[in-house]
Amino acid sequence: MGDPRRLLVVVSAPSGAGKTSLCQEVVRRIPGLAHSVSYTTRPSRAHEVGGRDYHFVDEATFQRMVRAGDFAEWASVHGHHYGTSRLLLETHFGAGQDVILDIDTQGAAQLRRTYPDGVFVFLLPPSWEVLEERLRSRQSDAPDEIERRLRTAREEMKRYGDYTYVIINDVLERAVTDLSAIIVAERHRSFRLNSRVRDQLGI
Repeated sequence: MGDPRRLLVVVSAPSGAGKTSLCQEVVRRIPGLAHSVSYTTRPSRAHEVGGRDYHFVDEATFQRMVRAGDFAEWASVHGHHYGTSRLLLETHFGAGQDVILDIDTQGAAQLRRTYPDGVFVFLLPPSWEVLEERLRSRQSDAPDEIERRLRTAREEMKRYGDYTYVIINDVLERAVTDLSAIIVAERHRSFRLNSRVRDQLGI
């Protein structure tokens, strides 16, 4: 389960709401925060880079990792599998880094059980019309895939109440500011004060 003083930030959102861009920008701005890159069986899109956007693997490799217990969470989403490496998470924590993940609602539900001190944030689009436009304008998915993602989005957005915080991603800069503020505040929770500081203060 890792060091409870280390911060795990879990960001979920429907496809097209901008969670990956948001997380990557926050990592660029906040020192000591690592973005954990998920494994997936879906094909890479034209602009995506393996190891930066996802670790792209075939179905056999993914299932082998499942059987070996390599994932802290994994789920089937939009007909493909996604998972978070347990080893990568613990490596970041061991190096003294906090970690941010962008994963679906199924994976977030699993992590609530294993990382009860995690911080869970749901990202919403400003409107349904904006979400639909974002998905269609990406021009990276077939029409039937877009329709499937829209159907899933309806169900995912109903789960926002399972999360501690909700951010509406209307303007990216504002969403980055909001998420950064949440992370900074959570870092100052009293139970995360490390033993070195307590020893120095004699408390």
